[in-house]
Amino acid sequence: MSMLESLSRYGAAIRNAHDRNKARRLLNSLPPELQKDIGWPVSPRSSEKAALLSTIWSAAR
Repeated sequence: MSMLESLSRYGAAIRNAHDRNKARRLLNSLPPELQKDIGWPVSPRSSEKAALLSTIWSAAR
């Protein structure tokens, strides 16, 4: 395998990972009702995540 083939495979892997992350972010941004309808696990909203993280970090101190 040549060096250019290795770089090409690495670039393709990065593009695929980026596309998967974009799709995941898009699905997570949908309203919870739509996420349930399409069978996507409902993710907590960012404000709920922030509140949970602040509670965890303030309790640890």
